[in-house]
Amino acid sequence: MARMQKIVVLGATSGIALEIQRQLARQGRELLLVARSPQRLSELQSDLLARGAQQVLTVAADLAQVQHHADIFGFVRQSFPDFDTVLLAYGAMEDQKTSEASIDVLLDELNVNFVSAAALLTLFAADLEQRRTGCLAAITSVAGDRGRRSNYVYGSAKGALSLFLQGLRSRLHPAGVTVITIKPGPVQTPMTDHLANSSRFAPPERVARDIIRALNRRSPDVLYTPWFWRPVMSAVRHLPETLFKRLAF
Repeated sequence: MARMQKIVVLGATSGIALEIQRQLARQGRELLLVARSPQRLSELQSDLLARGAQQVLTVAADLAQVQHHADIFGFVRQSFPDFDTVLLAYGAMEDQKTSEASIDVLLDELNVNFVSAAALLTLFAADLEQRRTGCLAAITSVAGDRGRRSNYVYGSAKGALSLFLQGLRSRLHPAGVTVITIKPGPVQTPMTDHLANSSRFAPPERVARDIIRALNRRSPDVLYTPWFWRPVMSAVRHLPETLFKRLAF
């Protein structure tokens, strides 16, 4: 039997999350979905139930607004108290030049991709730690493995989230709680449609299968998907800085 039965998805309408939820629905899982749009959540709820999900609850909320997190968490605890898995799947990629030109845009990107995510994970971590069970997982990015001139604002936020997860993993290990860092390469989603060569990016179906396998196995601690990004990013991380800073990518 899969270890993952009742899943909270934070950022349920993101491109990767949509495919994960479709596959989980076909497996008869129970889901609680959090996203901004009530209309999209309602449509998604109907779709997932039709695909075979045993139960689908929804919460409409802007997860970037940290002041609302306590209310969101309270609803989850009351309506879905024995959840065993939490997947944080939201994020935003702004144009790098726009982030460089606007402090407000830069701060928003850091808040969405790191600050709000860390705040949410802290709430759910305390609950699972007390129950001494479960799995926390968050989608970061290979972009967080090294700062590149083309996306270092987005990359730095995702890198900070990966480091946060590493520390959280160490904290929760004695309680038997698994923490998984998910690092996809570029994936064919609405967030990447504007990027060059996006048609060559990994299909979300493949990435979703990798993520579901890791959540069920509660392993590995750090998942690169597709798999080849692990050796690729290892090579990138080990490039000397004197060479790396000259690379225009």
